[in-house]
Amino acid sequence: MITTAIKTLVVKSSAFKSNEMIPPMYTCNGLNINPELTIEDIPANTKSLAIIVDDSDAPSGCYCHWLVWDILPERIIQEDSVPGIQGRNSMGENKYIGPCPPSGIHQYHFKVYALDIKLDTLPPSTNEKELMAAMGPNIISSGELLGLYEK
Repeated sequence: MITTAIKTLVVKSSAFKSNEMIPPMYTCNGLNINPELTIEDIPANTKSLAIIVDDSDAPSGCYCHWLVWDILPERIIQEDSVPGIQGRNSMGENKYIGPCPPSGIHQYHFKVYALDIKLDTLPPSTNEKELMAAMGPNIISSGELLGLYEK
């Protein structure tokens, strides 16, 4: 029996490198827009991509800043774009909200998932937990870019 290893997606940004500070332009102290993302090693059988951006250092636990799905499996997610269907972030809004930590340096995870299905039936009221459940066994690859920010 031959098995093939699942390749991890490589997620990069022209705005910042992994484990480096996110420029203020992409935060509540700037234009509050999503940075450009470049995704490499997307599997050939990918039908759609999904993105979740969260702050794992939030005082109330994990805080979701952006979730979007049903993204075409293309290499570039443009800056200040809505590449797919946006779900509800932790503020209950269907949009990107940039980093805005109360104090100290926080870690922001820009997680990208390659899926073998489209999730075009999910309503815009979908939150992070519901999106993760819907993606479940349909995730064929994933990767993340870690950014840091301090006000």
